Formats: sequence, C-alpha cells, structure tokens
Amino acid sequence: MTPPWSPPTPSPDRLEIIHRYAARWSIEVMIENVKQLIGVGQARNRLAHAVERTVPFGLTCQTLTMLWYATVGHTPTDVTDHRDQAPWYTTTSNPSTADMIGKLRRVLIAAKYQVTRPDQPTPEEIHTIHLAWELNAT
Repeated sequence: MTPPWSPPTPSPDRLEIIHRYAARWSIEVMIENVKQLIGVGQARNRLAHAVERTVPFGLTCQTLTMLWYATVGHTPTDVTDHRDQAPWYTTTSNPSTADMIGKLRRVLIAAKYQVTRPDQPTPEEIHTIHLAWELNAT
C-alpha cells in the first residue's frame, strides 16, 4: 500500500489523456490567436452562410500571414527587437503570431504610402528641374 501523502501514479488512461491534451495545445493556441488577433471572435454575423465563412476566412488569413512571415517577412533581428521593446520577455526565442501580424501591418502600411509609379519624380528631382527653369528664364 502506498502512503497517502505520495502522489498517485498515473494510469494508462490518465497518461493517454495527458498526451492528447499536450498534442491539442498548439491547436488551442491557434484558435485563441484567430479569435483574439485576427478578429474572428468579434465578428457580428447574423446569416448562417456568413457565420460558416468567417472562421475559415480567419484561419486562411492567419495561414497566409504565417506563410508570408516564414518566406519573406522574417529577419533574424525580429526577436531581439521585440525584447528591446518588451524587456520582460527574456525567454522569447521565436516570434509570436502577434509579432508576425504586427510586422505584416507595418509592411502593408509602408507599401501603401510608397510611390506607386516608378517614373514619378522625387521632390529633389522636381527642385532641380525648377532651378534649371529659373536659370533658363534669366
């Protein structure tokens, strides 16, 4: 007989439950990220067809964000930059989903405000042309 103060030994059923829970943990984190960060949890749909499309669309957005980050967006300094901004994250070794989404937003905003036509002159070029016109006018 085991003493009452010793911890119970897990039965095979308990071990199986622990393994299943551990295997499901990454899925639970992904679902939380889709609800909280992508915005699926704040959807205000009323029609059944719209409700059925919201979650798959959110999952697709998260997948595309992670694929973009893995193929194009990742730089080795991302984690160190995050540690500089949030020094309490001393054990962070990989970027989080929030980091990936934040970087994608910054890239999209920067791309939105870039020159859309490469043939469009820069302010320096315009100034040089104005100076040349003034010299020719005199």
